[in-house]
Amino acid sequence: MVEIEVANRSGRDLDFEAAADLIRQVLQAEGIGDGELGLQFVGPDEIRDLKRNHLGIDEETDALAFPIDGREALPAGMPRQLGDVVLCPEVVGEAWRAPLVHALLHLVGYDHGSEMEARERAHS
Repeated sequence: MVEIEVANRSGRDLDFEAAADLIRQVLQAEGIGDGELGLQFVGPDEIRDLKRNHLGIDEETDALAFPIDGREALPAGMPRQLGDVVLCPEVVGEAWRAPLVHALLHLVGYDHGSEMEARERAHS
């Protein structure tokens, strides 16, 4: 089972269970049934700082991914440390599902391009 640690620093009431369900569905479809990840909900200033500090781009964004493990196989019984997804509810509003899927695909090793776009369509 994928364990999800949620932190909400956005100041908004959110449906954490729906987000966790979507995360587990996407990861299962991508062949990851066990692992751990963090899901952080933040405000626009925090996500802007993260994007500037880690990507060198000074702008707000909807979601960011900070992967830890690669896609290589781990020994049986060892949980995959996937990383963290950071989502800004103020930027995404009600349309949070697509940015969350996008960030999850980055966590599991996809880069922008046609393969990632196909995977995003498959999860929509």
